Amino acid sequence: MQAESAQVNRLKAGDIAPHFSLPNEDGVELALQDLSGYLIVLYFYPKDNTSGCTTQAQEFSALIQEFDALNVMVLGVSPDKVSTHKKFIQSQNLAITLLSDTDKKVALQYHVYGKKIMYGKEVQGITRSTFIIHNNRIIKAFYNVKAKGHAKKILEFVQQYTNAESSISD
Repeated sequence: MQAESAQVNRLKAGDIAPHFSLPNEDGVELALQDLSGYLIVLYFYPKDNTSGCTTQAQEFSALIQEFDALNVMVLGVSPDKVSTHKKFIQSQNLAITLLSDTDKKVALQYHVYGKKIMYGKEVQGITRSTFIIHNNRIIKAFYNVKAKGHAKKILEFVQQYTNAESSISD
């Protein structure tokens, strides 16, 4: 029953993106309203320096030039502290911005924190999910994604979206 109600609350294309203002790895607050003009890839992941989260962050970092060329800002969000993010970026040579949501308020607003099954046990945690945001609206929501290969899928989606947007404005 709870899984059903969580899915009912999930964000979808067309919804207004919940506001956020979170510190990055340097402790600088980054707010959604400060990012107008960018297409935003906001991805939520469980924990720095774990295998899946490292794979995902490395794959986004490897594609950062392609994202930059499309005026896309890639932001990773987890409940880890700012200092943990800084170490994660340095140890893995990451090229993306990581935001710290220690109280999980933003994860709750995006409906990515709650009960999930991990190794056969029910636990509380982040469900790996990604949101494409443009002009404060959700363009696409990807819930419960796999880490490996996800960054490439997001890049392909963003390329299609920006191509469609540019053909409309022509």
